[in-house]
Amino acid sequence: TFALGVTDPIQPGACMRQFRLLGTISLLFIVAVACAPAALAGTVHTYYVAADEVDWNYTPLGIDGMMGMPFMDYAKLYTERGPHRIGSTYRKAIYREYTDETFATLKPRPAEWEHTGMLGPVLRAEVGDTIKVVFKNNGTHPFTMHPHGVFYAKDSEGAGYADGTSTPDKNGVPPGKTHIYTWEVPERAGPGPNDPSSIVWLYHSHADEPKDVESGLAGVMLISRKGTAGPTGRPKDVDREFVTLFMIVDENNSWYLQHNIDTYTSDPKGTNKLEADPSDGKGNFNIFGSGFSGVNFRSSINGYMFANGPVMTMKKGERVRWYVVTIGEGQIHTPHWHGNVVLQSGKRTDVIFIGSAQMETVDMVPDDPGTWMYHCHFDEHMNAGMMALYKVEP
Repeated sequence: TFALGVTDPIQPGACMRQFRLLGTISLLFIVAVACAPAALAGTVHTYYVAADEVDWNYTPLGIDGMMGMPFMDYAKLYTERGPHRIGSTYRKAIYREYTDETFATLKPRPAEWEHTGMLGPVLRAEVGDTIKVVFKNNGTHPFTMHPHGVFYAKDSEGAGYADGTSTPDKNGVPPGKTHIYTWEVPERAGPGPNDPSSIVWLYHSHADEPKDVESGLAGVMLISRKGTAGPTGRPKDVDREFVTLFMIVDENNSWYLQHNIDTYTSDPKGTNKLEADPSDGKGNFNIFGSGFSGVNFRSSINGYMFANGPVMTMKKGERVRWYVVTIGEGQIHTPHWHGNVVLQSGKRTDVIFIGSAQMETVDMVPDDPGTWMYHCHFDEHMNAGMMALYKVEP
């Protein structure tokens, strides 16, 4: 509060100076109040996401999609059911989006994201926005949603450990319960100086992270620079986007291993979970092997093996952005595009490197029409099914 002292002598001009000071301070206050909402304003993107238990088929086409023929040799080990083999279908927990807080109706997945397969819904925001997720656990184990990159309070971290807090559902949202996660998107969650106009961050369950992730609970957020996103959320300088998760899923460490044995093998009691054979079934050494535990390592892209996912299609000359991620134990991959090249941090290449929980964003302007192979260049991973197809139309 500013006031003239009534007991002090008033000097000539003092009143005018005081009023000028008051006027300046008042103007600054009004400007600050008026500008504050604009500085903090942003869109709140609300998503209704549940952890649902589903039966997931790694090879829904029923053939080797890369070769266009029935599964042969080593590929048959991953797809045939038997007395002590699960086959290609496993019970999993995955994130799925619903239309509202009743969680009564699944929200149809947009056609542009059909290729994302086992991944959870794509969550979008610009710098300055907020992502609000109303999460319901429809599973039989405690699950969470833990984000990378964005800003969150402890009750929205989705991970429990000795951090001196005791927030609700810290160690996992119990089955049947709901929790709201609020994730702010400050500048440091958006693209950096050398990044393109949008980047990718992972989210995944972190109640029992190894088991949760191997069971299928992972997805991505796409964050754009402020003012760069179009009406659909896609950056204005991009014509098409693709998200690919390169992951060797360890079904031996899934919450649902016993369920899968009981459901899909014909001799559950005779199934040895620790059976290991370091060969390809023909007497040659193989990193995964042909035993029960070995064939439960699923070398996949978005949860599909042997090019069984939707063909990722674009047109020649389009501005195509690829978001490439991995997560899980011991993941080291070298995604490789046949036929075309990508731009990664100013460098042209057709192979990139990603390690566990790493996230990369690269751009492509395809100039070579055709149907092309997209795979991990670790030969053992490729031979075990880590392959997909993309198509460049003229």
